[in-house]
Amino acid sequence: MPQLSVIIITKNVATHIEACLSSVAYADEIIVVDCGSTDNTVALCRPFTDNVFITDDWPGFGQQKNRALAKATGDWVLSIDADERVIAALQQEMKQIIADTPYTVFRMPRQSQYCGRWIKHSGWSPDYVTRLFRRDSARFSDDLVHEKVLMLHGNMGTLKTPLLHYSFNSLEEVLDKVNRYSSANALRHYQQGKKSSLKKAIFHGLWTFIRTYFLQAGFLDGREGFMLAVSNAEGTYYRYLKLIYRCSEK
Repeated sequence: MPQLSVIIITKNVATHIEACLSSVAYADEIIVVDCGSTDNTVALCRPFTDNVFITDDWPGFGQQKNRALAKATGDWVLSIDADERVIAALQQEMKQIIADTPYTVFRMPRQSQYCGRWIKHSGWSPDYVTRLFRRDSARFSDDLVHEKVLMLHGNMGTLKTPLLHYSFNSLEEVLDKVNRYSSANALRHYQQGKKSSLKKAIFHGLWTFIRTYFLQAGFLDGREGFMLAVSNAEGTYYRYLKLIYRCSEK
C-alpha cells in the first residue's frame, strides 16, 4: 500500500491545529514546519507527530511549503492548511485513489466558511485546490503568497469529496488577514517591478467588489456575502496603496 505524508506549515494557529491534525491522524506520516509560533501551536502538534520542525526565518508560503515537502518520505503527499479539515469521506476517497491510479496529481473541491456561514457563491464555490500528489511529481511555486502546486510530470485528476475550510471565524481574523495578505501581495508586486497609483487602488478595489458581489453572485450568500465582497475589495485596495508607498521608498 502506498504511504501518505501530510505536510502543514504553521504559525500561531493554536485555535485550529488540533482539529486539523485530528482529521489527518490516519496518515502514515505528518510533517509540521512552524515559523516561530509564540502561542502553544508547537506543543499542540507534538502529541500527533514527532516530525515538528521550527524555522527562524519566513521565506514566504511557497518556499516554506517546499521545506516541508523536502522532509516528507511518503509515496504521496497531502498538503493542507491549519484551518482545513479532511472529513471521513475524503479520507476514504484518497485511500482508494492512491492505491491504484494513473494520475500523479489531484485537485479537490473546497468548501469554505466565512464568519460562521458556508459560502456557496462569491467566487468561493466551486473552489478547486490542488493538494494531493506523488512526492516526485510536483513542487510549490516560490511565491511569497498565493503559492501554487506545480506539476512536474504526469496527469491531473479530480476528487469528488470536499475539503472543509474554516477560513474566518470572526471579523478580527478577516481584518488581520486583509492586512497581512495585502502587505505580502504589495511586496510581491514590488519585486515584480509593478507600479501603482491612487486611481489604480480605487478602480481595482471597486472592481473586486463588483466581481465578487454581483458577477460571482455574492448577494446570494446573504449578509456574509456582502461582508466578503467588502473585505475582498479592501484587500485589493490596500494592496495597491501599500505598493504606492513601497515604490516611493526607492
